[in-house]
Amino acid sequence: MNVASVIVDVPSMQTDRTFDYTIPNEWKGNIVPGMRVVVPFGPRKVQGFVTELKAKGEVSKLKPIVEPMDLVPVLNGELLALGDWLTEKTLCFKISAFQSMLPAAMKAKYEKFFSLENQKKPEELPLSLQRFFHKSREVSWKVIEESGFLPLIHKEVKNGTVEVLYKVKAKGKKKTVRKVYLNFSGSQLHQMIEDLPPQASKQKELLQYMSQSTEDEKGMAVTELIEATGATSSTIKSLVKKGLFLEKNEEMYRDPFLNRTFQKTSPLTLTPQQSEAITPVLKTIDEKEHKTFLLYGVTGSGKTEIYLQSIQRVLKEGKEAIVLVPEISLTPQMVHRFKGRFGNDVAVLHSGLSVGEKYDEWRKIQRKEVKVVVGARSAVYAPFENLGIIIIDEEHETSYKQEENPRYHARDVAIYRGQYHQCPIILGSATPSLESFARAAKGVYELLTLDKRMNNGDLPSVSIVDMREELRKGNRSMFSKELFEKLQERIEKGEQTVLFLNRRGHSSFIMCRDCGFVLQCPNCDISLTYHRFSDGMKCHYCGYEEGVPNTCPECLSEHIRYFGTGTQKVEEEINKLLPSARVIRMDVDTTTRKGSHEKLLTAFGEGKADILLGTQMIAKGLDFPNITLVGVLSADTMLHLPDFRAAEKTFQLLTQVSGRAGRHQLPGEVVVQTYTPEHYSIELASLHDYNRFYQQEMVMRKMGSYPPFYFITLVTLSHEDLMKVVDIAEKMSSFIRSRMSEATIILGPVASPIPRIKNRYRYQCLIKYKREPNLTATLKTLLDQYQQQYASKGLTISIDVNPYMMM
Repeated sequence: MNVASVIVDVPSMQTDRTFDYTIPNEWKGNIVPGMRVVVPFGPRKVQGFVTELKAKGEVSKLKPIVEPMDLVPVLNGELLALGDWLTEKTLCFKISAFQSMLPAAMKAKYEKFFSLENQKKPEELPLSLQRFFHKSREVSWKVIEESGFLPLIHKEVKNGTVEVLYKVKAKGKKKTVRKVYLNFSGSQLHQMIEDLPPQASKQKELLQYMSQSTEDEKGMAVTELIEATGATSSTIKSLVKKGLFLEKNEEMYRDPFLNRTFQKTSPLTLTPQQSEAITPVLKTIDEKEHKTFLLYGVTGSGKTEIYLQSIQRVLKEGKEAIVLVPEISLTPQMVHRFKGRFGNDVAVLHSGLSVGEKYDEWRKIQRKEVKVVVGARSAVYAPFENLGIIIIDEEHETSYKQEENPRYHARDVAIYRGQYHQCPIILGSATPSLESFARAAKGVYELLTLDKRMNNGDLPSVSIVDMREELRKGNRSMFSKELFEKLQERIEKGEQTVLFLNRRGHSSFIMCRDCGFVLQCPNCDISLTYHRFSDGMKCHYCGYEEGVPNTCPECLSEHIRYFGTGTQKVEEEINKLLPSARVIRMDVDTTTRKGSHEKLLTAFGEGKADILLGTQMIAKGLDFPNITLVGVLSADTMLHLPDFRAAEKTFQLLTQVSGRAGRHQLPGEVVVQTYTPEHYSIELASLHDYNRFYQQEMVMRKMGSYPPFYFITLVTLSHEDLMKVVDIAEKMSSFIRSRMSEATIILGPVASPIPRIKNRYRYQCLIKYKREPNLTATLKTLLDQYQQQYASKGLTISIDVNPYMMM
């Protein structure tokens, strides 16, 4: 095969196809599909992905590949095929699809080095290469390229004596540690110690310490040795010079869980309900068939144990597993459960890790050093080649949908990979999304139900408080009388409470009581949020900040006040009303530092606080025995958003939060404060009645022609000139209308719910359809034409198939 087809790293319509390049003789046999290569593209050199090899190209004159960037493919055959499928499904560029599968360290700028593999010596290399490695174990790619020895060193890479390192100019370097080894042992070493002069007492001490505390082949990190013996690095250097110590640099993974021991756990005995639910899953694993299961289990019913035991069966078969959890609930508790059961077979991928740590975890997967991956959305691309199961916990979570290109949903990718590997997929949730539950009702998914808690305990009792009544009675506090009394009671008993609020910051906005003026962001059509911490106003969309005015900019009145409630404000109020209560606040502002999330939860778990106050991040996955009260301060913040899923999201959130109470011996109570107590989502969440909610919400969705009865696609245009956006949106909608069938509903174009962000006006058009064979072709033509005509004029067009964000 002399020609490679390459997808180049130039994301535009015109380049969204493969380009052919010849493979230079010295690289033949080394370049395979799935590798990244550097290729000439116009005047520059760019990165590209090889998708296939062929005997000859379409054109007679082809440019040659400059060099490979990898020695082993970073994408296997399955992931390459997945890239094609993603491009088709989400209408993104192929290069975007491929890059979304790799860790950030592999997307940055890079420098490359050749390094001797551990334990290898320069003498094991051909003579012509030895001189490069005598001074250092690492040699820059450039040095070897300039001396013309690239093809020769490639052979050594294949033999396993040399490996390639990418030193990413950003962060994805390998981490190495300096180690020393004893060069002699036994009587020989004893003699050497004897022969040292009397003044070299520190050296003698070091040699003796090493001979007693390490096995011959195991070295010791220099830092550890210095710490243990109090020696200086110059003493160690002298011993290396004398040839008594051997010094080596060895690779070491950055371990996000360093200094953490995970207690080994063993499988629990399953309840009859759990056994019944796991049986069909184990059957599909044994019979190697693909099925999608919806595991619908109330909070605290032991879904995690089913995940763990299914994975155990998969590992026994010699296969691998992927577990996806929402970013928010990737709590240390969750990691503990998996690390405790499967130890070092687990890699963890989430946003709390540094670029380098993520790169290391990804390499462990690629090198087949782990068998289980626990991670957020992008972990669905883990480069496993022998998948046995994919589990998506809290499958209803909207964070499984990526909001920028490629706009994929992790559930769809998981099912695609499940079909490829012929393995089961488990979607687990206490409040499944309507789409998934409807599919289970139709038999597309198989439904497994757990409607009892593990301890057979009752679900917590929920009482709904109408805040309008509280106002009528003259209670202006953010706590209703009932919630406040229960809070006091818990503090007296030494039990713990979780208070949940759906927003961060201090107050939602600032308004003038005299003229009604609300402080807006100058670049976006949205009010600014007040942050007490920085004593400033901030836009959560474009990041604009300004100070807090003392008088109203419109009418100069001094009656300018804060409206709404944020976590900071609640914390202040608790400190005023209950000075003895110890509060831990968890929101985006208090958990930005690495590890802060875990510190706060550990402190709460150890009983160092009475109240855990937080935003969405405390709604899921927490399991503390001493929580007996959950208070939801305002249940309506999401209800009145222009989003057809508003009721569903409210129901799910309330059910999830309620599920944090009374999970162990102590019974739990929940108090929900709301201004719309009659809304069915709040009423049914208080009764833990998912089935009735599903029935009622399905009626609403059918009336409005929304999913799961219809598929939807949202097309959004944005530009700095309002008239231009309106004009093009009109043309675009009529073009779509002309190509669609009668049964398809097209709404718009209308201004988006947030009509302007970062000084760009936004218009959107919503397409609802059941079966629309022309849709993909129409949208592709649309993208093609508009990119060619308007892209240079600053117009952006984004198409979201099955959107989760309607704003």
